[in-house]
Amino acid sequence: MAWKTLDDMDLDGKRVLVRVDINVPVEDGRVTDTTRIDRIVPTIEDILSKGGTPILLAHFGRPKGKVVPEMSLRVTLPALENALGHKMTFVERPDPAALKDLDHGSVVLIENTRFAPQEEANDPGMAKFLASLGDVYCNDAFSAAHRAHASTEGVAHLLPNCAGRLMQAELSALEQALSQPKRPVAAIVGGAKVSTKIELLENLVGKLDVLIIGGGMANTFLAAKGAQLGASLLEPDLIETANGIMAKADSTGCTIQLPVDGLVAREFKQGAGYETLKLGPDTVLEDDQMVLDAGPESVAAIAGAFENLQTLIWNGPLGAFEIPPFDTATVAAAKRAAELTRAGQLVSVAGGGDTVAALNAAGVADDFSYVSTAGGAFLEWMEGKTLPGVAALSG
Repeated sequence: MAWKTLDDMDLDGKRVLVRVDINVPVEDGRVTDTTRIDRIVPTIEDILSKGGTPILLAHFGRPKGKVVPEMSLRVTLPALENALGHKMTFVERPDPAALKDLDHGSVVLIENTRFAPQEEANDPGMAKFLASLGDVYCNDAFSAAHRAHASTEGVAHLLPNCAGRLMQAELSALEQALSQPKRPVAAIVGGAKVSTKIELLENLVGKLDVLIIGGGMANTFLAAKGAQLGASLLEPDLIETANGIMAKADSTGCTIQLPVDGLVAREFKQGAGYETLKLGPDTVLEDDQMVLDAGPESVAAIAGAFENLQTLIWNGPLGAFEIPPFDTATVAAAKRAAELTRAGQLVSVAGGGDTVAALNAAGVADDFSYVSTAGGAFLEWMEGKTLPGVAALSG
């Protein structure tokens, strides 16, 4: 896909509208995790170094087109200024004329775009108004690129546009992982439910050499093969869907790898007693038993699959990773993937909220080739969907 970057733009003396994602967690009026803020710093610094004036557009929370004081972006200012080492100008009601007279080196943050009902409606009038605030549009919010909003899609058609450094890194990593991967390529898809990832699984089996399924969704696939899994989380109404996905994988030459053993407990709590049991078509668990993690043989099989790969995509944990000891498989597999990445044997791209949390818990997020903070957009890209905010950059 052809999209311009900051390297292709003349920004000297230009006002650069930058769509960013700084929808960060806040407690007691303070930002508690600055990851998303830290990731936009290279784009802002680059614009400043090229003589441009960054004017940041962003949303915060879900005010649904109303002014909600608790969702003001003002709360992010201290963290932004700290990350940039630079004072900022906060603007509640932007005036195009006033923004033409900014001092060189200014950085501006506009109030929450979602305070305006026209934002999420992608209203042409709002897109036109936003375009009047700048000379160039730069989208650095891949995580919001699956939304066709005025600040993510509409305004991109009205100004010269480009991808920011974070968007550029995200798109490059995803193209390398899924559009033009080095083969063999595999994906780990985990999490609780098949129902949330049907389109993802159906798309991936047509593109991968190996699909490793874990978490609660693996139980539905095991049940489709005949396993009786007691009180385990699974979706009986999706057994037919699971069979269809396995049939498609057979026809495309994609190997589906399911757990061959698991940690089985009778209660779902930290430190719960468990036993390791074989899993397969003939498995019959008691009514109160539940599979809460993949077992050691499954982890060994996953690690074995890693040895033959050149590219790995990861979305979702292999078990109930929030509660030890049911994080064992996720942590072990993540550490092995990180080792192979560090050794230069593997390109590893991961994304999704639970995935990022799991990799952070394993202490290996920094060792993966790329870790995306874009939940919904990452998932829709993997599903093969066109993202409006990305498509607008190439149009």
